[in-house]
Amino acid sequence: MTEGSRATQILIAGLLLMTAAGAQSAIDVDLFDTPNDAGGSLSLTWRADAAPAGSLYRVYLAESPEGPFHLAAEAMAPARMSDEPALFGYDDANAQRYLLHLTGCTPEGEETPRPLEDGRTYHVRLVAGEGAESRRSHPAAAAPAPNLFNTAKLNNLVLAVALSVVILLFIAVARRRELYIRRIGGLEALDEALGRATEMGRSVLFVHGLKGMDQIPTIAAVNILGRVARRTARLDAELRVANVDPVVMSVSQEVVKEACLEEGRPDAYRPGDVFMAGTEQFSYAAALEGIMVRDRPAAHIMMGYFYAESLLLTETGSTTGAIQIAGTDAYTQLPFFVTTCDYTLMGEELYAASAYLSKEPRLLGSLRGQDVGKAALILVLIAGTVLSTAGVDFLTHLSASL
Repeated sequence: MTEGSRATQILIAGLLLMTAAGAQSAIDVDLFDTPNDAGGSLSLTWRADAAPAGSLYRVYLAESPEGPFHLAAEAMAPARMSDEPALFGYDDANAQRYLLHLTGCTPEGEETPRPLEDGRTYHVRLVAGEGAESRRSHPAAAAPAPNLFNTAKLNNLVLAVALSVVILLFIAVARRRELYIRRIGGLEALDEALGRATEMGRSVLFVHGLKGMDQIPTIAAVNILGRVARRTARLDAELRVANVDPVVMSVSQEVVKEACLEEGRPDAYRPGDVFMAGTEQFSYAAALEGIMVRDRPAAHIMMGYFYAESLLLTETGSTTGAIQIAGTDAYTQLPFFVTTCDYTLMGEELYAASAYLSKEPRLLGSLRGQDVGKAALILVLIAGTVLSTAGVDFLTHLSASL
């Protein structure tokens, strides 16, 4: 055998030994407390090329380095760190590392998993593959702990503080001078409708939607009811308020009563005029249609969240010749209101009504501040769209956890 061939064999044998040794080397893992959580969780990461594709990864957990180790998780294709950018950012290297969250283990002979305890140190070992071809990691140790602040939501905090500051600034401005609010035809027509009812000696019918008192449309409707009640008390017009929910009825009674007291007309409040018309959708609608046809109120004011009964009410009301003013944020019902009513408050106009009618500085300032905040968000959306189209994802990443 020549010297050259012997050297070649030695080199090949060395390479094979090095390859075998590398195949059996320990897997490099990182174990740490899962960030931005309420505790009871550890995160384990390792390079995606630590074992051949399709390998089964098993994670064993123990309370001491000597064991015993219990199976805590297993996966054939674990998630990658890049799948959770809110926790680990947008580094390209995250796509090259596998990730498993550990929340407990199931000791042999037990069926219920034992959750991880905050403050207790746990030791974890990763095994990739099966049998002689398997690879292991050295034990890694870490302790789970709760986090007081979720840094992934920091952008929400900044946005909330900035919007609050803007609103407070506009409230301060509103106290010194009158702020401009665009004209809303439906609210301007309220005086006309109430005046017509007074001249004709007929009542005003206020109709609530079907939502409860915990819903924003109903709260906005009650605010409008308070303004309507004050004006009807001032004009000595009869106001009837129909309800489908007993809680809303109780609130409406107090609102109308307080409005009459503020106008110096406590005698104008009649508890029977704020009543339950029905407790179900279509029985409620049928009762109101009967009132519209029999009593023929001069004005129908419908505020809140409506469903299919909206068209039944407004069609019946239009046949009686009454002025109809409706307001809702239910976009599915807006076409019916626009077609059959004299005036319609659409979407956020319902929420702005109380500020528009009262001209109260705190409400006006809040309304203007919210408008500025929405305008700023629209500009950010436009800028983000343009930058993302150009391949710059900064704003997209910044707003990912909103």
